[in-house]
Amino acid sequence: MCAAREGRWVRRRRSLLLCCVLVAAWEAAWGQLRYSVPEELPKGSFVGDVAKDLALELAALRARGARVVSQGRTQYFALNTNSGHLVTAERIDREQICENVQLCVLRCDLIVEGEMKVYTIEVEITDINDNTPKFREIEVKLRVSETASPGSRFHLRGAQDPDIGSNSLQSYALRGDEHFSLSVQAGADGEKRPELVLAKALDREEAAFHELLLTVSDGGEPARTGTVRIRVIVLDANDNAPAFSQEVYSVRVPEDVPVGSTLLSVTATDPDDGTYGDVKYTLNKITEKASKIFRLDPESGAIKLEKKLDFEEGDAYELEVQASDGGDFSDTAKVSISVTDVNDNAPEISVRSALSEISEDAAPGTVVALVHVQDRDSGGNGEEIIG
Repeated sequence: MCAAREGRWVRRRRSLLLCCVLVAAWEAAWGQLRYSVPEELPKGSFVGDVAKDLALELAALRARGARVVSQGRTQYFALNTNSGHLVTAERIDREQICENVQLCVLRCDLIVEGEMKVYTIEVEITDINDNTPKFREIEVKLRVSETASPGSRFHLRGAQDPDIGSNSLQSYALRGDEHFSLSVQAGADGEKRPELVLAKALDREEAAFHELLLTVSDGGEPARTGTVRIRVIVLDANDNAPAFSQEVYSVRVPEDVPVGSTLLSVTATDPDDGTYGDVKYTLNKITEKASKIFRLDPESGAIKLEKKLDFEEGDAYELEVQASDGGDFSDTAKVSISVTDVNDNAPEISVRSALSEISEDAAPGTVVALVHVQDRDSGGNGEEIIG
């Protein structure tokens, strides 16, 4: 009789523990620390003295199982429990993790297991001048009619530099002969666009071609430079330049659109006859990431999908397409591709911290575990309901 009564008491106690498994006295201190470090530091580099900045004892950190958890799949930071320092867990490439983003901030949580405390740490990754501005080709050919008037302008494909601020592309310079000069225009987005300007009339019988060198420089110390050779071929007259049907082409596609699909087509026309009216399409501006996803048909202007889209990896892409005729007159148009989300990711649940034991007289509402739920989808597809 006594044994049966004791068994019921044990089962009742276990039920109470199960009911309280997600409750404990938890103190959270969000946004407590912010540090700033340059990119490309070696693994194990110092980021900040979290023990000092949070007034935590080193012995307590070691005894209570303190650890750092990054907010994402990659763990960029770790805690050195011997020194109390936050250090890099791997080399961080700012251009890889924060492409086209001015302010690059990584977040992680310092979890003190024994005290059930969480401190959020923000680390700004600053840019260093680790990239050289580059042109897509080492040499370009430009065909110009000998009847072109002085002052005529010819668009040049600009260089690209993934660095930001003063470390990014700053200036262009042209070396060559007296027939050409350089003009650099600022686009609506602030981007510098080089143009070749005809300074002196051409004479094909005098010179059938001209050799020029275009140099681009960034603002780093020391500056990095890139060059492209320009070979100007003097041709007979070309009276008209190709023109796109619209300045901006936009399309919205779901992320599960099949590879090989045509997303949209751009169209430019040139009223000239023969090769002067033969329009070819090229991608004038595209990021390295987008170049692996999209392909432009040079004959039809169709933009096709080369690689499966992933909304979580990128939800918008901007391209610049150039239409050129046989005389190298050209026009450009922007292409905006927006990717919509589909529910292709399951929620991920992880227990970040849990008490190994709890007193039988713990008060209701006591937190005993920290559970983190994350869904990479957006909108309603990324909302989690826990029950």
